[in-house]
Amino acid sequence: MTDPHLVHAYAVLRRTPEATAAASRLRGLAGEPIHLLDPAVTGSRLAFAVGHVPPGALDLDDLDRLESTVRSHHAVVAALVATGAAVLPLRLATVYPDEDGARRALDTRRAYFLSLLDRLTGHVELGVKIYAAPDLAPPEADTGTAQDPATGLGVGRAYQMIRRRRQRRGEEAWRTVARAAARLTETAGTLAADRVTHTPERGSLAGSAPGTNVGNDAYLVPADRVVAFRASVLAAAEGVPGLRVEITGPWAPYSFALQPEPHEEPAA
Repeated sequence: MTDPHLVHAYAVLRRTPEATAAASRLRGLAGEPIHLLDPAVTGSRLAFAVGHVPPGALDLDDLDRLESTVRSHHAVVAALVATGAAVLPLRLATVYPDEDGARRALDTRRAYFLSLLDRLTGHVELGVKIYAAPDLAPPEADTGTAQDPATGLGVGRAYQMIRRRRQRRGEEAWRTVARAAARLTETAGTLAADRVTHTPERGSLAGSAPGTNVGNDAYLVPADRVVAFRASVLAAAEGVPGLRVEITGPWAPYSFALQPEPHEEPAA
């Protein structure tokens, strides 16, 4: 009988004894055992980390299951990264009808996968989120009652002056934060091998912390520079009122793993 299960590929990596042993202890998003699948080309140490899952396990329209599915996918990738191997995380729901189909895909893109693994070896991904929350509250001297005794202005004109001063202070505060954020981004770039700019988070995605997310970038950082990267980026934000930075990671290099090949055409 034909196996109704799909082959779900979690990551691409080089087969090593450590990676093989780690994979054998893992369970995937459907609780299935994980193993390393070699390409058909002999002599290649490239492998897919795969598991056999029922089609329903990858129903991404089921929001109640989506979070646990994503976590399970990431847990497999993170465990493989923990072996010290360079790992190319694959997108969730990278599936093939059977292992032969997965092997053919691995063979077809073997040179490309190997070049990416060479590039990412010894690197991790760090996330840097920049938040701007300048203090725009007017000083107490700007508040008035009926009339300014020095100028004789009435309440209406005095209020308009207060508004203009507040607007000027606000604009200058945002310019100061923007300049500091640009310096911070430049500092981070000098310590990283690459950078990917993500869309700033809004609404519930931005969390409950104060401020507007004005920068949401991923950096490919040499593993031996992680401490220096953190220290330098945090130092660049010190002493700037209204500027806050969050650094996350290190992660597997999701943002840098599978970029379009130069000769590939976008799918129709």
